[in-house]
Amino acid sequence: MSLAVNLRHLEEEEVHLQGELPVAELDFGVQDEMIRLEQPLRYDLQVQQLHDSLLVTGSLKLVLDCECVRCLKPFAYKLELTGWALHLPLEGEDKVSVVNDTVDLTPFVREDMLIEFPQHPLCKPECAGLKKKTKVHKAGVEEKPPSPWTELDKLKL
Repeated sequence: MSLAVNLRHLEEEEVHLQGELPVAELDFGVQDEMIRLEQPLRYDLQVQQLHDSLLVTGSLKLVLDCECVRCLKPFAYKLELTGWALHLPLEGEDKVSVVNDTVDLTPFVREDMLIEFPQHPLCKPECAGLKKKTKVHKAGVEEKPPSPWTELDKLKL
């Protein structure tokens, strides 16, 4: 099952496509160990035929199961393309392939979603990672860890 639109249906009026597409159908080919694709892509699209092209607009939503590259904590990364638009020519040099009066939108959705994948997934932008930057004593006073330069400053050269 792929995300396709029949051109015969577009002759009369625009088509509304809404539903879910399994990530196996999108074949993202993600090699990153920090990103897992387990949830389906949700789409809500309007497709209309212009004179010699198709105009697809709407929203795409996908939840990525990630691990933070700093602290290794698992988290969900919500990838949303709202106001997404795609223009596909039906004639000319760059025309889209039409098979049995059907245009497959899957490769175009895959490409635009892959562009939005995080390169280095972080659970939150200010994530400190595995090490703690400050220590808090029982009195609630923060103490900064000693700088590695303090021992070098003691040297008399």
